[in-house]
Amino acid sequence: MTFQLSDEQKATRDVIARFSDEQIAPRAEEMDESHAYPYELFSQLAELGFFGMRYPESVGGSGMDLSCFCLALEEVARGSMSLAGAVAMQSLMGTEFLHQLGNDDIKERLFKPALKGEKIGAICMTEPNAGSNLGAISTTATRVDGGYSIKGQKMWVTSAPVADFFTVFAKAGEENRLTIFLVEKDMPGLIVGRAIKKMGVWALPTSEVVFDDCFVPETHRLSAEEGDGEAHLHKLLAEIRIITGAMALGIARAALDAAIGYAAEREQFGKPINRFQAIQLKLAEMGTDLEAARQLVYHAASRKQNGEAHHKEAAMAKLFASEAAASICDKAARVAASYGFAMEYPFQRYLRDVRFTLIGGGTSELLKLNIARELCK
Repeated sequence: MTFQLSDEQKATRDVIARFSDEQIAPRAEEMDESHAYPYELFSQLAELGFFGMRYPESVGGSGMDLSCFCLALEEVARGSMSLAGAVAMQSLMGTEFLHQLGNDDIKERLFKPALKGEKIGAICMTEPNAGSNLGAISTTATRVDGGYSIKGQKMWVTSAPVADFFTVFAKAGEENRLTIFLVEKDMPGLIVGRAIKKMGVWALPTSEVVFDDCFVPETHRLSAEEGDGEAHLHKLLAEIRIITGAMALGIARAALDAAIGYAAEREQFGKPINRFQAIQLKLAEMGTDLEAARQLVYHAASRKQNGEAHHKEAAMAKLFASEAAASICDKAARVAASYGFAMEYPFQRYLRDVRFTLIGGGTSELLKLNIARELCK
């Protein structure tokens, strides 16, 4: 299983890699410490066409394949996981359902401007008592004259404080099943609540969102019919897992590169520490895990874009890549020893930020159950 890059994929990767080296990485520490949303870099990536990469040209995108997008996202994550999380939300979860299900007005006012970085989207699924278990979602959408009234509370909403619109999963209809709605930020009853303090991705704001009798017009029910939300989400879930794996590759590469550079410069007992077997063993393990993760991620991406069965492969890719990245970031900090604990070096940021990939797209435990279920079919 070898992933060969096409000319388009190489060109895409190289453009974003250069941008990451020149613009993102030099500002990653500043972004992290300021806890401020990276508007400027977000807009610059929009100008490069990042948000429309995976959408067709007919709607303002560039019609590239999933592997192209993953290669680009990997390079962004190599520079900053906070920025990678922001652009992943904008490029996929925050806008996909508008593209799939939105009417012409929604696409013109919100979706197309979002591809240009002029509007910011977010998605509301997780609740205080509903994470992996979507069936436990308690947010409701009740029919009223002209639309719906949404009541409930969502947690862990990425980009919520800066979002212009939210894709919301709520239970509706006689069977009380998941249905997808679009809520715009100025709709009465929408409340962006407290910010959630996190150990990592400090420049990526995350908040709770409350719907207090939030009126949503009939035109903003994205679901074609009440209760089809889970089916639409299932179609997107594999792609979410694949791109999370790509982000894990990016931060793992950054950590490995930093460890290699440090080991070449740091001297002990009269020679660089990369001459010692203890360090060489760590670097070898890190490099091997990274290469294995890369093969899994791009194999899954290839199957998805070729229309082949890919849900098991996506779960495997996300599981292995995120766990490998967490291990690589830990080993990189160990190579740096005391300096791996110092805020002046990036190792501590990698250690904190990599945990973002362990959560997004499903926990490792949930993925293992899904993989086992697929294997036993």
